[in-house]
Amino acid sequence: MWSKLTIIGVVVGSIIIGIGAAALVMHLGPITVTEEYTVLPGESVSYLIPAPENTAQTMSITGDRFNVTLSSPGGGLQIPNEEYRGSADLSWTHAESGDTTIYIKNGGGDDLQINPVIVRSSDPIWIAFDFMVIISGIIIIGFSMGFAAKRPKGF
Repeated sequence: MWSKLTIIGVVVGSIIIGIGAAALVMHLGPITVTEEYTVLPGESVSYLIPAPENTAQTMSITGDRFNVTLSSPGGGLQIPNEEYRGSADLSWTHAESGDTTIYIKNGGGDDLQINPVIVRSSDPIWIAFDFMVIISGIIIIGFSMGFAAKRPKGF
């Protein structure tokens, strides 16, 4: 028969293992990121997007005037590096695995709104972190099972 501490430890450890396993599944494969940025007049922003082969990227930019410079691996120049006015819906595809570099400069008098939908490679550090969470749950279960062990006389 297990004690209350053993049961609590097994339940808590199982929950931690479940959270770690769910996070591990989420971090395997490409990750889709949808964000929203505002760039003030005269300022610039740059992005470095690591992505696997054949992933489509899109970015919607709205503002008075702005310059966009993009370099993507393997595919050469896929969008014109020029000054845009009003709005631009940019899309490109990674022909090879690697990093896309995007440089956007707000040259107008209004704020620049950037809405990217980016598919990027998962970072190996998150996978290692997920395994650490799973191992922590196993250790908690192991320690709690020690409370169920019969103690020899004298302890």
